[in-house]
Amino acid sequence: MPQPHLSIQVVNFAAEAPNGWQRLLNHAVAADRAGVDRVAVSDHVVFGDDLSDYAKPEKGGLAGGRQPTGPDGHWLEPLTTLAWLAGRTDRVRLQTGILLAALRRPVVLAKSAATLDVLSGGRLDLGVGVGWQETEYTVAGLEFTNRGRLLDHALEVCEVLWGGTRVSYESPELCFEEVYSMPGPVEARGIPVWVSGTANRRTARRLARFGTGWIPWGDDRSDPVAGMDKMCTLFDQLGLGEVPSEVQGSIPTIREPDGTVDLSATMAGVPDLVAAGVTDCRLALRLPEGLEEATDLLGCAVGAFRSVVGRP
Repeated sequence: MPQPHLSIQVVNFAAEAPNGWQRLLNHAVAADRAGVDRVAVSDHVVFGDDLSDYAKPEKGGLAGGRQPTGPDGHWLEPLTTLAWLAGRTDRVRLQTGILLAALRRPVVLAKSAATLDVLSGGRLDLGVGVGWQETEYTVAGLEFTNRGRLLDHALEVCEVLWGGTRVSYESPELCFEEVYSMPGPVEARGIPVWVSGTANRRTARRLARFGTGWIPWGDDRSDPVAGMDKMCTLFDQLGLGEVPSEVQGSIPTIREPDGTVDLSATMAGVPDLVAAGVTDCRLALRLPEGLEEATDLLGCAVGAFRSVVGRP
């Protein structure tokens, strides 16, 4: 099993137009300096007025979920954002968490992702999911009810274009022969793909076909230990082989009476996550805006994390 690593979400959205995005940059640079292993950014292309489906698991949302902005919130496109952050960082891995990959034309997605991977020195992790908002598919001219197949199709095309110099592809949606799309990703095996979703048959098959890692969603996000048990059972029932070795799980945050995070108590829960198979431990911290202050806090978090998982 891969050694446990620590990740954070850096906020690439705002409820109102911010006075620049320096805080986002500061937090990514701070993570890079402090030794955080991975930073992730979110994705929404458009919003409709009605955001209520985010609270509906049957639509792909979270029970009781609430969007962090209104429909007129400002959301930076994730691949473009990560390209900006790649130019200002040196070692931290860069993840889309998650990208609504089906909304992009697959050939252009393959090129954009491979370019970002090359320019970042092979640091891209492509987290993908189907999302919850029908409006985004409608505006893109796509059928929301077909979103699972659209995502699989996009990943199939990326896999083909990343896998060779002169390639061909045929499916009901697209056909091309003997084309080149260079440069490919840094690693010959392609860009690591992290599949998001609840533990169900569709997610399990997608994870087995394309995934390096799993990003649990819904109840499985709230309880990744139980989610892992369900996913392992699905893999056995469907004959899919071994579950991919990378799994994301959120570290439950323990706070002091004044609201600040108790890092020692928070990290005490990490060994149980790791024992259950979680490798990407996601920490939610309210970071100071300033670079130095954010670096100091993240440095303390990294030290506490490495201490409990036995990393130098």
